Amino acid sequence: MIILQTRDLKKYYGTGGTQVKALDGVELSVEQGEFVTIVGTSGSGKSTLLHMLGGLDRPTSGTVTVDGKNIFDLKDEALTIFRRRKIGFVFQSYNLVPVLSVWENIVLPIQLDGGRVDEAYIGQVVQTLGLESKLQSLPSQLSGGQQQRVAIARALATKPAILLADEPTGNLDSRTSQDVLGLMKVTGQKFAQTMVMITHNEEIAQMADRIVRIEDGRIVTR
Repeated sequence: MIILQTRDLKKYYGTGGTQVKALDGVELSVEQGEFVTIVGTSGSGKSTLLHMLGGLDRPTSGTVTVDGKNIFDLKDEALTIFRRRKIGFVFQSYNLVPVLSVWENIVLPIQLDGGRVDEAYIGQVVQTLGLESKLQSLPSQLSGGQQQRVAIARALATKPAILLADEPTGNLDSRTSQDVLGLMKVTGQKFAQTMVMITHNEEIAQMADRIVRIEDGRIVTR
């Protein structure tokens, strides 16, 4: 089952001779439960693509369908709600709330949405990511790798249709990067989670089920 799909996705900046085609007709499909990495050099369009897939920016033209819904048919407020419920994000900078404990950070998206916390499910995620002893700690009391694991747990907390990761190991050393990515893969498999990750690191990309390469705003290998 296809959980994520783009059709002729374009994002242009500027006009005339100075126009930049950040995305130039991207066609991409991701199956439910698949782990896909999007690889490209700086300026290739991979970050722009991830922002479109997550509804963080609107395209010049084309569509992005997530879990059967064309997300850009939604008005801004409805898109925000859809994003909160259906799309999990893991960023390079963790984006944890410094005054909240690990547990509070993990369940924050659910509480913002007025939902019920599935403690049994989140307990499983926490255990898989090895965070049981850190639930009452503040982010400042954690290592970088531990903070990123909290960010992954938070992204999974809402049981999203897809999880999008933007260079999630960019601030980590190589050993910690391997640990975090290994945990992401294990977690994805355990909870049948669809994941799309962008990276410039070929070694990291090899951990995925499939590698998609982007150059000059176009998919060149899928």
